[in-house]
Amino acid sequence: MKIMVNGKDTSVEDGATVASLLEGLGLSDKRVAVEHNRVILTRDGYGASFNEGDVIEIISFVGGG
Repeated sequence: MKIMVNGKDTSVEDGATVASLLEGLGLSDKRVAVEHNRVILTRDGYGASFNEGDVIEIISFVGGG
């Protein structure tokens, strides 16, 4: 199925979840914020599965100073 991740068309398997997407992108152990169809998710929401055409935005936090 096709979803949009950070502005890019992305194919994921049926039944894929936010958690599995993050794992596949190597971000599962990073500090990130995830927006799913314009709704910011808590970690409890990372089990949500996708529907065709969903829009995901992932922002990772970077420290510095």
